[in-house]
Amino acid sequence: MRSFAGLVALLLAAPVAAEEISAADLPARIVAAAPQVAVLGEVHDNAAHHRAQAAAVAALKPKALVFEMLDPTQAAKVTPALIGKPDELAKVLGWKDAGWPDFSMYAPIFAAAPTARIYGAALPRDQVRRAMKEPLAQVFPEAARFGLDKPYPADLQARLEAETQADHCNALPPELLPGMVAAQRLRDAAFAQATLTALAETGGPVALITGSGHARTDRAVPALIAHAEPGVRLLSLGQLERPAEGTQPFDLWIVTDPAPREDPCKAFQ
Repeated sequence: MRSFAGLVALLLAAPVAAEEISAADLPARIVAAAPQVAVLGEVHDNAAHHRAQAAAVAALKPKALVFEMLDPTQAAKVTPALIGKPDELAKVLGWKDAGWPDFSMYAPIFAAAPTARIYGAALPRDQVRRAMKEPLAQVFPEAARFGLDKPYPADLQARLEAETQADHCNALPPELLPGMVAAQRLRDAAFAQATLTALAETGGPVALITGSGHARTDRAVPALIAHAEPGVRLLSLGQLERPAEGTQPFDLWIVTDPAPREDPCKAFQ
Protein backbone atom coordinates (compact mmCIF):
# COMPACT_ATOMS: atom_id res chain seq x y z
CA MET A 1 0.00 0.00 0.00
CA ARG A 2 1.31 3.44 -0.94
CA SER A 3 2.01 5.72 2.03
CA PHE A 4 -0.01 8.90 2.57
CA ALA A 5 3.12 10.97 1.86
CA GLY A 6 3.62 9.02 -1.35
CA LEU A 7 0.04 9.69 -2.43
CA VAL A 8 0.43 13.41 -1.74
CA ALA A 9 3.66 13.51 -3.76
CA LEU A 10 1.96 11.71 -6.63
CA LEU A 11 -1.00 14.07 -6.66
CA LEU A 12 1.15 17.20 -6.45
CA ALA A 13 3.70 16.08 -9.03
CA ALA A 14 3.57 18.27 -12.10
CA PRO A 15 3.43 16.51 -15.46
CA VAL A 16 6.67 16.82 -17.38
CA ALA A 17 6.43 18.72 -20.65
CA ALA A 18 9.28 17.59 -22.89
CA GLU A 19 11.48 20.61 -23.49
CA GLU A 20 14.94 22.08 -23.39
CA ILE A 21 15.75 23.77 -20.11
CA SER A 22 18.70 25.50 -18.49
CA ALA A 23 20.84 23.86 -15.85
CA ALA A 24 19.69 26.56 -13.41
CA ASP A 25 16.07 25.45 -13.88
CA LEU A 26 16.78 21.75 -13.36
CA PRO A 27 16.45 21.47 -9.55
CA ALA A 28 13.01 23.12 -9.55
CA ARG A 29 11.86 20.88 -12.38
CA ILE A 30 13.03 17.81 -10.49
CA VAL A 31 11.12 18.87 -7.38
CA ALA A 32 7.97 19.64 -9.38
CA ALA A 33 8.03 16.31 -11.20
CA ALA A 34 8.67 14.29 -8.00
CA PRO A 35 9.79 11.21 -9.94
CA GLN A 36 10.27 7.82 -8.39
CA VAL A 37 13.15 7.35 -10.82
CA ALA A 38 15.28 10.07 -12.40
CA VAL A 39 17.54 8.95 -15.25
CA LEU A 40 20.22 11.65 -15.37
CA GLY A 41 22.24 11.61 -18.57
CA GLU A 42 25.66 13.07 -19.27
CA VAL A 43 28.46 13.35 -21.76
CA HIS A 44 31.02 11.55 -19.64
CA ASP A 45 33.89 14.04 -19.87
CA ASN A 46 31.81 17.23 -19.62
CA ALA A 47 32.22 18.72 -16.15
CA ALA A 48 29.18 20.98 -16.56
CA HIS A 49 26.99 17.91 -16.97
CA HIS A 50 28.21 16.44 -13.70
CA ARG A 51 27.53 19.72 -11.90
CA ALA A 52 23.96 19.60 -13.20
CA GLN A 53 23.59 15.97 -12.10
CA ALA A 54 24.82 16.86 -8.61
CA ALA A 55 22.28 19.69 -8.39
CA ALA A 56 19.53 17.35 -9.57
CA VAL A 57 20.49 14.73 -6.99
CA ALA A 58 20.51 17.34 -4.21
CA ALA A 59 16.99 18.39 -5.24
CA LEU A 60 15.68 14.83 -5.57
CA LYS A 61 17.13 13.59 -2.25
CA PRO A 62 17.24 9.99 -3.52
CA LYS A 63 17.27 6.97 -1.28
CA ALA A 64 19.47 5.26 -3.86
CA LEU A 65 22.04 6.24 -6.47
CA VAL A 66 22.72 3.85 -9.36
CA PHE A 67 25.92 4.32 -11.36
CA GLU A 68 26.69 3.06 -14.85
CA MET A 69 30.35 3.42 -13.89
CA LEU A 70 30.30 0.94 -11.00
CA ASP A 71 29.73 -2.78 -10.76
CA PRO A 72 27.97 -4.24 -7.70
CA THR A 73 31.26 -5.17 -6.00
CA GLN A 74 32.56 -1.62 -6.28
CA ALA A 75 29.25 -0.13 -5.15
CA ALA A 76 29.29 -2.25 -2.00
CA LYS A 77 32.53 -0.55 -0.95
CA VAL A 78 31.04 2.94 -0.84
CA THR A 79 30.28 4.26 2.65
CA PRO A 80 29.20 7.70 3.91
CA ALA A 81 32.61 8.09 5.53
CA LEU A 82 34.38 7.45 2.22
CA ILE A 83 32.09 9.85 0.38
CA GLY A 84 33.52 12.55 2.64
CA LYS A 85 37.03 11.58 1.47
CA PRO A 86 36.79 11.62 -2.34
CA ASP A 87 40.48 10.87 -2.99
CA GLU A 88 40.29 7.81 -0.79
CA LEU A 89 36.97 6.74 -2.32
CA ALA A 90 38.47 6.95 -5.80
CA LYS A 91 41.31 4.64 -4.71
CA VAL A 92 38.94 2.15 -3.11
CA LEU A 93 36.88 2.04 -6.30
CA GLY A 94 39.92 1.67 -8.55
CA TRP A 95 38.54 4.60 -10.50
CA LYS A 96 41.79 5.68 -12.13
CA ASP A 97 42.26 2.31 -13.79
CA ALA A 98 38.66 2.03 -14.99
CA GLY A 99 38.99 4.52 -17.85
CA TRP A 100 36.37 7.02 -16.70
CA PRO A 101 37.02 10.79 -16.56
CA ASP A 102 38.62 12.18 -13.42
CA PHE A 103 36.77 11.30 -10.22
CA SER A 104 36.67 14.96 -9.21
CA MET A 105 33.80 15.32 -11.70
CA TYR A 106 31.77 12.56 -10.03
CA ALA A 107 32.58 13.18 -6.37
CA PRO A 108 29.98 16.00 -6.01
CA ILE A 109 27.25 13.59 -7.18
CA PHE A 110 28.07 11.19 -4.34
CA ALA A 111 28.31 14.11 -1.92
CA ALA A 112 24.87 15.41 -2.94
CA ALA A 113 23.25 12.30 -1.41
CA PRO A 114 25.77 11.05 1.18
CA THR A 115 23.37 8.63 2.87
CA ALA A 116 21.89 7.17 -0.33
CA ARG A 117 22.43 3.49 -0.95
CA ILE A 118 24.84 3.02 -3.86
CA TYR A 119 24.16 0.50 -6.62
CA GLY A 120 26.46 -0.55 -9.44
CA ALA A 121 24.83 -1.34 -12.78
CA ALA A 122 27.89 -2.33 -14.84
CA LEU A 123 27.90 -5.88 -16.18
CA PRO A 124 30.92 -8.19 -16.38
CA ARG A 125 32.82 -7.69 -19.61
CA ASP A 126 32.47 -11.32 -20.61
CA GLN A 127 28.68 -11.05 -20.41
CA VAL A 128 28.72 -7.97 -22.65
CA ARG A 129 31.01 -9.77 -25.10
CA ARG A 130 28.64 -12.73 -25.16
CA ALA A 131 25.81 -10.38 -26.13
CA MET A 132 27.71 -9.53 -29.29
CA LYS A 133 27.51 -13.14 -30.48
CA GLU A 134 24.63 -14.87 -28.69
CA PRO A 135 20.89 -14.13 -28.49
CA LEU A 136 20.17 -11.72 -25.66
CA ALA A 137 17.65 -14.13 -24.17
CA GLN A 138 20.56 -16.52 -23.55
CA VAL A 139 22.81 -13.85 -22.06
CA PHE A 140 20.41 -11.94 -19.80
CA PRO A 141 18.11 -13.94 -17.51
CA GLU A 142 15.45 -11.21 -17.38
CA ALA A 143 15.44 -10.58 -21.13
CA ALA A 144 11.69 -11.09 -21.52
CA ARG A 145 10.87 -8.70 -18.69
CA PHE A 146 12.56 -5.91 -20.62
CA GLY A 147 11.54 -6.98 -24.12
CA LEU A 148 14.97 -8.25 -25.13
CA ASP A 149 13.54 -11.57 -26.23
CA LYS A 150 12.27 -9.89 -29.38
CA PRO A 151 14.56 -8.41 -32.07
CA TYR A 152 14.44 -4.79 -33.06
CA PRO A 153 12.40 -4.04 -36.20
CA ALA A 154 14.65 -4.22 -39.26
CA ASP A 155 14.50 -0.48 -39.96
CA LEU A 156 15.43 0.42 -36.39
CA GLN A 157 18.24 -2.15 -36.35
CA ALA A 158 19.66 -0.65 -39.55
CA ARG A 159 19.42 2.88 -38.15
CA LEU A 160 21.16 1.88 -34.92
CA GLU A 161 23.94 0.14 -36.80
CA ALA A 162 24.45 3.30 -38.89
CA GLU A 163 24.52 5.45 -35.73
CA THR A 164 27.02 3.09 -34.13
CA GLN A 165 29.26 3.29 -37.17
CA ALA A 166 29.07 7.08 -37.21
CA ASP A 167 29.84 7.24 -33.47
CA HIS A 168 33.01 5.26 -34.18
CA CYS A 169 34.20 7.53 -36.98
CA ASN A 170 33.03 5.10 -39.69
CA ALA A 171 36.00 2.90 -38.87
CA LEU A 172 34.33 -0.32 -37.69
CA PRO A 173 34.13 -3.51 -39.74
CA PRO A 174 30.46 -3.82 -40.73
CA GLU A 175 30.22 -7.32 -39.31
CA LEU A 176 30.77 -5.93 -35.79
CA LEU A 177 27.80 -3.57 -35.89
CA PRO A 178 24.94 -5.97 -35.02
CA GLY A 179 26.85 -7.20 -31.99
CA MET A 180 27.61 -3.68 -30.79
CA VAL A 181 23.93 -2.72 -31.05
CA ALA A 182 23.03 -5.84 -29.05
CA ALA A 183 25.63 -4.99 -26.38
CA GLN A 184 24.17 -1.49 -26.01
CA ARG A 185 20.70 -2.95 -25.67
CA LEU A 186 21.94 -5.37 -23.02
CA ARG A 187 23.53 -2.56 -21.03
CA ASP A 188 20.30 -0.55 -21.20
CA ALA A 189 18.46 -3.52 -19.72
CA ALA A 190 21.07 -4.03 -17.02
CA PHE A 191 20.83 -0.39 -15.99
CA ALA A 192 17.03 -0.60 -15.95
CA GLN A 193 17.17 -3.77 -13.87
CA ALA A 194 19.55 -2.27 -11.31
CA THR A 195 17.41 0.87 -11.06
CA LEU A 196 14.22 -1.11 -10.46
CA THR A 197 16.01 -3.24 -7.88
CA ALA A 198 17.10 -0.07 -6.10
CA LEU A 199 13.54 1.26 -6.20
CA ALA A 200 12.12 -1.99 -4.79
CA GLU A 201 14.71 -2.24 -2.03
CA THR A 202 14.72 1.38 -0.87
CA GLY A 203 11.28 2.68 -1.85
CA GLY A 204 12.87 5.47 -3.88
CA PRO A 205 13.34 7.96 -5.20
CA VAL A 206 16.23 6.63 -7.25
CA ALA A 207 18.67 8.47 -9.50
CA LEU A 208 20.56 6.69 -12.28
CA ILE A 209 23.82 8.34 -13.40
CA THR A 210 24.53 7.33 -16.98
CA GLY A 211 25.42 8.49 -20.45
CA SER A 212 22.73 10.43 -22.26
CA GLY A 213 22.39 7.68 -24.86
CA HIS A 214 21.09 5.43 -22.11
CA ALA A 215 18.61 8.09 -20.95
CA ARG A 216 16.61 8.19 -24.20
CA THR A 217 12.88 7.71 -23.69
CA ASP A 218 12.31 6.08 -27.07
CA ARG A 219 14.44 2.95 -26.71
CA ALA A 220 16.86 3.09 -23.78
CA VAL A 221 16.57 2.76 -19.99
CA PRO A 222 13.34 4.79 -19.54
CA ALA A 223 11.60 2.77 -22.25
CA LEU A 224 12.74 -0.52 -20.73
CA ILE A 225 11.64 0.52 -17.24
CA ALA A 226 8.24 1.49 -18.66
CA HIS A 227 8.04 -1.91 -20.38
CA ALA A 228 8.88 -3.81 -17.19
CA GLU A 229 7.05 -1.62 -14.65
CA PRO A 230 4.55 0.69 -16.41
CA GLY A 231 3.45 2.33 -13.17
CA VAL A 232 6.83 3.82 -12.28
CA ARG A 233 6.83 7.63 -12.34
CA LEU A 234 9.98 8.47 -14.27
CA LEU A 235 11.86 11.56 -15.44
CA SER A 236 14.57 11.41 -18.09
CA LEU A 237 17.22 14.11 -18.44
CA GLY A 238 19.48 14.27 -21.46
CA GLN A 239 22.57 16.47 -21.52
CA LEU A 240 23.96 17.26 -24.94
CA GLU A 241 26.64 19.42 -26.48
CA ARG A 242 26.20 22.00 -29.21
CA PRO A 243 25.16 21.71 -31.96
CA ALA A 244 21.97 19.98 -30.81
CA GLU A 245 18.78 21.47 -32.16
CA GLY A 246 15.15 20.47 -32.29
CA THR A 247 13.20 18.03 -30.17
CA GLN A 248 15.29 15.45 -28.34
CA PRO A 249 14.28 11.99 -27.00
CA PHE A 250 14.17 12.99 -23.33
CA ASP A 251 11.63 14.47 -20.95
CA LEU A 252 14.01 17.36 -20.30
CA TRP A 253 17.30 18.22 -21.93
CA ILE A 254 20.13 20.67 -21.46
CA VAL A 255 22.47 21.78 -24.22
CA THR A 256 25.94 23.00 -23.23
CA ASP A 257 29.17 24.02 -24.85
CA PRO A 258 31.37 21.05 -25.80
CA ALA A 259 34.03 20.01 -23.34
CA PRO A 260 37.61 20.57 -24.53
CA ARG A 261 38.93 17.28 -25.87
CA GLU A 262 41.12 15.86 -28.60
CA ASP A 263 39.56 14.64 -31.82
CA PRO A 264 38.18 11.19 -30.86
CA CYS A 265 38.65 9.97 -34.42
CA LYS A 266 42.46 10.14 -34.03
CA ALA A 267 42.29 6.77 -32.31
CA PHE A 268 40.95 5.24 -35.52
CA GLN A 269 43.51 6.78 -37.86
